[in-house]
Amino acid sequence: MGRMIEVRELTKRYRGTTAVDGLTFTVEPGRVTGFLGPNGAGKTTTIRVLLGLARPTSGRVLVDGRRYTEIRRPLHRVGALLDADAVSPGLTAHDHLRWLARSNAIAAGRVAAVLEQVGLAGVARTRVGGFSLGMKQRLGIAAALLGDPRVLVFDEPVNGLDPDGIRWIRGLLRSLAAEGRTVLLSSHLMSEMAMTAEHLVIVGDGRLVADTTVRELTGRFDPGILVRTPRPDEFAGVLRAAGAEVAAEADGGLGVKGLDVDAIGDLAHRHSIPLYETARRETSLEDAYLRLTAASVRFRGHTDNAKAA
Repeated sequence: MGRMIEVRELTKRYRGTTAVDGLTFTVEPGRVTGFLGPNGAGKTTTIRVLLGLARPTSGRVLVDGRRYTEIRRPLHRVGALLDADAVSPGLTAHDHLRWLARSNAIAAGRVAAVLEQVGLAGVARTRVGGFSLGMKQRLGIAAALLGDPRVLVFDEPVNGLDPDGIRWIRGLLRSLAAEGRTVLLSSHLMSEMAMTAEHLVIVGDGRLVADTTVRELTGRFDPGILVRTPRPDEFAGVLRAAGAEVAAEADGGLGVKGLDVDAIGDLAHRHSIPLYETARRETSLEDAYLRLTAASVRFRGHTDNAKAA
């Protein structure tokens, strides 16, 4: 399959504002790649350049070696969902997809197939103006799947979906990647990204911040091991002597870094110090992401009501 999406030294300026600044990354097939970044980081601009909706100031974005605008009948190669409301409210779901299918010489049978796939077969003849946001999202996903493309780009696809729909789209994205397709997913929902994506591309201020796996990113910010013992002061000294970094917890426990659970247990046994608990803590994707992008956040609210008043 090769490298299906290539962003190379992409820069995009709007008058005096640089939205994307020398951005380079590759989205590989066979896995879901999450595209993350704070508001104003350049994600939407990058996707718009990818889909031929904006021209780069410099650099390029290629799909299987070609610019999107150079692809004949692009729905056969690239499927995308950017804005679920970008459909005429007077059209039925069937007619909207049929129009798209005709524009790209897609067999009429695909319309019924994708409506069934996204769960909208029962409302195929209903005008889109009466759809909920979740139903529009499903219709947008159907449009992205219409040409059976090898590359798929989704921007916030779970907006408006109920819990069953969120679980469905999560499984769909994974299954599409498992078929060898290239799947790029942009979202601000860290919990969903953690359960769906395998790889992450993180941007801030238009520049690349990280190109890594979910596991590697969360592993960078190791919170250590929680230890509980009736003799915390004594055991803290033992742990420090063994080279560990130890911090007292507010509830009387110890936060330990630099030693694994087995080594901690061996030290406790050797010094006859009882242990009540040893538990490895896990860094959430949200925590790791927020720490990594803290310097790139442009719009930060305050929770101090007194200041707000």
